Amino acid sequence: MRGKIGIVVGLAAGYVLGSRAGRERYDQIKAEFLKVWNTDPVQKQVSKAKDLGKTAALALPSAVWDGAVKVTKAATRSGTPGQKLDSALKAGKASADDVARGAEVTADEVKKAADKAVSDLKKSADR
Repeated sequence: MRGKIGIVVGLAAGYVLGSRAGRERYDQIKAEFLKVWNTDPVQKQVSKAKDLGKTAALALPSAVWDGAVKVTKAATRSGTPGQKLDSALKAGKASADDVARGAEVTADEVKKAADKAVSDLKKSADR
């Protein structure tokens, strides 16, 4: 019961505080945001981020697939069951490391693109 009362009080406070600013201020903030969002430097960075995301989305599944193939090949090699298991585990760890490295590289590239977008945004705002 106590949690429900807290939620109701929080919603009521948010409504009162939010309505004080009014619709005019909301529209003003939205208009300024859209003005900046639609500038060429921002849209160039948005396009780069979309392209990078598409590339990353295509690269990681292929790395996962390659890893699965390596594990399967390692498990089907000749040898004792213990050797096959060890070989498959080793291939699986190497594949997982490859996928993790790919994800880190992709995350770094996305962060660089975001930093550049923020920098370009600040430059265009200063003009």
